[in-house]
Amino acid sequence: MNDLAVWHKNNEEYLSAAINWLRLRLIRLAEQHQMPAEVSSSPPPSPKKHSFWNRHRDEADPPLVEQETGACTSNPQIEYVPAAMSQAATAEPPPALMILSRRLGLGKFEEHILMLCTAMELDTRIAALCARAQNDPSRPYPTFALALALFDDPVWEALSPERPLRYWRLIEINQPGAQPLTISALRADERIVSYLKGLNYLDDRLMPLLTPLTETADDLPPSQQQQVDTIVQHVRTASHGLPVIHLLGADSASKRSIVKRVGQELGVSVYRLAADMLPPAFSELETLARLYQRESHLLPVALYLDAQDSDKEPPAVNRFLAKMSGLVFLDTRESWSQLGRDALTLDVAKPSSAEQEKAWRKVLGETEGQASALLAGQFNLNLPEIERIAHAATGNGQPVINRVWDACLIAARPRLDTLAQHLEVKAQTWDGLVLPEPEKKLLRQIMDQVGRRHHVYERWGFSRRMSRGLGISALFAGESGTGKTLAAE
Repeated sequence: MNDLAVWHKNNEEYLSAAINWLRLRLIRLAEQHQMPAEVSSSPPPSPKKHSFWNRHRDEADPPLVEQETGACTSNPQIEYVPAAMSQAATAEPPPALMILSRRLGLGKFEEHILMLCTAMELDTRIAALCARAQNDPSRPYPTFALALALFDDPVWEALSPERPLRYWRLIEINQPGAQPLTISALRADERIVSYLKGLNYLDDRLMPLLTPLTETADDLPPSQQQQVDTIVQHVRTASHGLPVIHLLGADSASKRSIVKRVGQELGVSVYRLAADMLPPAFSELETLARLYQRESHLLPVALYLDAQDSDKEPPAVNRFLAKMSGLVFLDTRESWSQLGRDALTLDVAKPSSAEQEKAWRKVLGETEGQASALLAGQFNLNLPEIERIAHAATGNGQPVINRVWDACLIAARPRLDTLAQHLEVKAQTWDGLVLPEPEKKLLRQIMDQVGRRHHVYERWGFSRRMSRGLGISALFAGESGTGKTLAAE
């Protein structure tokens, strides 16, 4: 039996003991109200056939609850059940309720309330016992009043909306009209019931908003891996809560690759949330923040908040971040000053030209070394784009470099359409250009300069000594109809 199977067995044994202890408590409280001793004329079903939590009970163990009468509240049995609960709670790792209590800060009385509400979902006999214990057949459900009377050392603060039961939405309260809070029906949240049973999954109320980050994070370039190391070290050494990891720049693909690698090194799953999906209403935003914050305590998750398309700081984002304390990555083009939390700000850029050349050489092969330098010198692409273009440029007899070049032109075009008018190039050879020989020679010099730009800037090192003038500009002057557009093509 593997470790997970052993934990599930221990968790079921704990639930079995806890539910039997609750039934004993409810029966004893019902007897104090002098209710009928028998719920029905027929004996209750055998525990082995009734529900899953008794499947693993040892035949040698003394019976916990055989029938719901006054006899079952005898001291030996009511002392045996807490001992069985304590023994199951000492297992490593501990039962799900103990883990939940530790992570969300529940007190002992709050644990008992949550277990009582959960038992309603796991044992069909609990509802009738709740009605008997409250001396009211119309209340076959747990209430705060029942819990205050049922358990030892009750704490009134457990009813507060600032305490974990209500703050983390562990229980739901059905309080119609002016009905007092203490006698309103309580119900355990479905996600929490599943967690206590050993089923840990992302809350289905968050699934329509969150999508898993699927970007690959293999073989990042050194410049981006250095940023990954910076983030990981900062997160691991944070002593006063985790800061927002604020990623600046226009290249979201590189940001997602970095975030994916950080998630792998920290052992967390990253989910993306678009900033425009945040609800504008404060109450809905508060609920969303608490639900996700609760998930960050129950699952190893991190949030990638995508605000790349937001021109200014949306108030909803700032309020949402102020409510969060888990690991959050914020993707924006420019820096935001009012995040509501401390932030680690990093400027994420595409790989350097040398790193892009190495990536092109890897996907195209060593035989295309000169082509790799030409592509890296002419186009500024991230690694996902380079890999996608290389794999998509399959062919029809055309040379590889030509197919890749055309694909790069298409990939780079959308970013230029907002700045300049696109011209469809029709001139393909020098034969169609009628110019004097000196002008043709000058055009060939321009073409050679463009082709050797990567060699000059990267291999000769000029790009490390200057930050401007790294492009190629040419001015064609003359009267209309003299061939300027044709020469440019």
